[in-house]
Amino acid sequence: MKGKFKRILYGGDYNPNQWPKEVWDEDMRIFRDARINSATINVFSWAKIQPSEEEYNFSELDEIVDMLSRENYDIVLATSTAALPAWMVKKYPEVARTDYEGRHHKFGQRHNACPNSPVYQKYARALVNRLAERYGKNEHVTCWHVNNEYGGECYCENCEKAFRVWMKKKYKTIEAVNQAWNLEFWGHTVYDWDEIVLPNVLGDGMEKKSVGAARIDTAFAGLSVDYCRFNSDSILENYKMERDIIRSYAPDAVITTNLMGTYKGLDYFKWAKEMDVVSWDNYPSYDTPWSFIAMSHDLMRGLKDEPFMLMEQTPSQQNWQMYNSLKKPGQMRAQSYQTMAHGADTIQFFQLRRSVGGCEKFHGAVIGHVGTENTRVFREVKQLGEELERLGDTTLGSVNETEVGIVFDWDNYWALEYTSGPNVDLMYVDQIHQYYKYFYDKNIGVSMIPFDADFSRYKMIVAPVLYMVKEGMKEALENFVKNGGVLVTTYMSGIVGESDNVYLGGYPGPLKEMVGVWVEEIDALAPEQFNDVVFDDGSEVKSRIVCDLMHLEGAECVAKYRSDFYAGTPAVTKNCFGSGITYYIGTDMDEAGIAKVLEMAAADAQVKPVISEETELEVTCRKADYGKFYFVMNFKDKEIEIPSCLAGNKDALTGETVETGETLKKYDVRIVRVEK
Repeated sequence: MKGKFKRILYGGDYNPNQWPKEVWDEDMRIFRDARINSATINVFSWAKIQPSEEEYNFSELDEIVDMLSRENYDIVLATSTAALPAWMVKKYPEVARTDYEGRHHKFGQRHNACPNSPVYQKYARALVNRLAERYGKNEHVTCWHVNNEYGGECYCENCEKAFRVWMKKKYKTIEAVNQAWNLEFWGHTVYDWDEIVLPNVLGDGMEKKSVGAARIDTAFAGLSVDYCRFNSDSILENYKMERDIIRSYAPDAVITTNLMGTYKGLDYFKWAKEMDVVSWDNYPSYDTPWSFIAMSHDLMRGLKDEPFMLMEQTPSQQNWQMYNSLKKPGQMRAQSYQTMAHGADTIQFFQLRRSVGGCEKFHGAVIGHVGTENTRVFREVKQLGEELERLGDTTLGSVNETEVGIVFDWDNYWALEYTSGPNVDLMYVDQIHQYYKYFYDKNIGVSMIPFDADFSRYKMIVAPVLYMVKEGMKEALENFVKNGGVLVTTYMSGIVGESDNVYLGGYPGPLKEMVGVWVEEIDALAPEQFNDVVFDDGSEVKSRIVCDLMHLEGAECVAKYRSDFYAGTPAVTKNCFGSGITYYIGTDMDEAGIAKVLEMAAADAQVKPVISEETELEVTCRKADYGKFYFVMNFKDKEIEIPSCLAGNKDALTGETVETGETLKKYDVRIVRVEK
């Protein structure tokens, strides 16, 4: 097995251009002490490199690249196209975005370029050509970092025209558009492509609701979902433009852009097909569950089903969250190893030196405002650097083998949260996470997979709130179950096709035969309301948000509702289909209820944890050609004994043998190497 890099890249965002040159040598000395071997540079330097339309100045960047090359760094070279220079917006105001409210923006902030602006594309193309020509053959440029944290939307006239072109390619005729979006509703029928407008608040977009997480409504979800697809594609075209320029000068270059986990705006499965390696920025808040962090890593690994890069994390605290807590002693190290456990081949920080001004001046850094290495944060960074240096290349390219796939689909993400009903509290990522958490708690490996994955690779597929069933998915899921697989799906599944039009004939539409139920109605429960679900063994759990009122059509009832006018009717069902089994969960049960069903399904699928012993430790396995690495981590507020099945093997971090009865305190980590 081989990774993308020759060593674990350890470093992060470095901005020496913000500092006088006398600081640079001191930085190199301090970073050397921490075993830092990589730097991401030039992320926001467009204005410095190109101070005017016709003028370029690479002298300072040359010095930075030369300095890092002398220090034998792996350079992650960014293209600087994420923030426009002021002169461009001043001379060509159309390069700036128009927001959801219809306001055209002025110069400021970042991610401020219209993705369909020919002017932006012209100058971005010219800049990247010069960068790639100048640095493409530098052997120390290990990776190219295009733009930065792509995201956002634009509703300007350029985008509206481009959207119409995108629509013509997709639908061919205006009649197909009317049918896809069901524009007969509200008399919205259009007769010409120029009558299509973007769905912001000036058109068919609607005001944000002020409950729960912020979300935008729409009069026609088909239109708004297509806009999401178009916007994702538009921004992706900008990435591909820059990538292809770099490739023309450096054919073997590793090219990426940093993604953002479960970020809603871009279809990352589609993006990953265009990336050499997935990289992402991990910024959990003080109360983010460790299971959610693990799920996000698994999603990033699942985008290409390969090891990924951690492009950014903070050594200590963020600056932009509501409550920017410090990472406790040992937490950053444990979090870094959790990242590696779930597939990372790099550990990189934002930032290496804390900036003196701007909105990120209080964002954590390897070197703080004190300017020395005499800090707690630096000592922890150094400890981790020394350990990673000892690990060398042993974990690079190793893989996470899994038997369970959880479907994550951006079209479903968009469509479910655009849906007008039944309950505003139905949030896609929260729904996925509560099912993922069962497997995390049981140390059962999971792959986050797209709707068109090869399901035959897994024993068990979990597809919560599979609201939009696209072409081919029904057949793929049916084949999976017929051939012996176990499928778990839930309420709000099989409702619509890819244009958000309802499948007629009863819910869950094309999944009805496979799950063996007909859902006649869907009840919505307000936050203060709940129902009880009673299982066949007499155990009871709580349910909330929605309750499917369903009829058995071949399935058997596993649990029933206890109250309301549908008391005694099925809440959870099991259906034998071909050689496999499908579970249908008709209500949003509490953690115990979800665990009960998934335990039955996992037993049917004969899914096993990564180790045979039960433990409250997180235990994750990466497999290499010569053996396995078991990452054993304690995220609990108590000491926990290491599973005895791992005793007698070497800890790859210390070289010491793991002893029977050994315990781990909170944030302690062992990487247990088991040879073949």
